[in-house]
Amino acid sequence: MGELDGNGAAGLLQEIFGTEMTIAVATCASCGSAAPIGESVLYAGGPGTVIRCRSCEGLLVVITQVRGRHCVDLMGIRALDPPSGSA
Repeated sequence: MGELDGNGAAGLLQEIFGTEMTIAVATCASCGSAAPIGESVLYAGGPGTVIRCRSCEGLLVVITQVRGRHCVDLMGIRALDPPSGSA
């Protein structure tokens, strides 16, 4: 499982949220650090997609697929500020 930046999940996040999410600012529930999702650490290629905080390596987002549906866990995000112009 290789480490990338959060921009590697751009297509998957767009499919789920319907908008460009790599520029959305996520606040980590573990350490309080706030940064665009694109600056996070991405682990892909396992049974799911994992996005971790670059500051503390806490889990921000876990995305898996079950029976053709995306299952998204955002419990590691305290706040999510969508990109400008989004809902």
